[in-house]
Amino acid sequence: MQVPSGKITTYGELARSIGLENGQRIIGKIMKVNPLPVIIPCHRVVKSNGDIGGYAFGVDIKKNMLTKEGICIKKNKIENFENLFFKF
Repeated sequence: MQVPSGKITTYGELARSIGLENGQRIIGKIMKVNPLPVIIPCHRVVKSNGDIGGYAFGVDIKKNMLTKEGICIKKNKIENFENLFFKF
């Protein structure tokens, strides 16, 4: 919930922020079953290589949500990834 609109973070960064080294996969599994995706904006969590990754409601919906927040995506990759990256 701390990642602001128009910013993204990674599964790995989110895992590290709660003390889980190499916990990116478990974070992905948790995000997949997020019961409150409007309140807990898991669409802002992406892969560390800039790929948008998956989304429980489909990649197209994730891309649409990110685009509405001003994030440019080309070929399923976040453009300007480094400047949009939110670090805890």
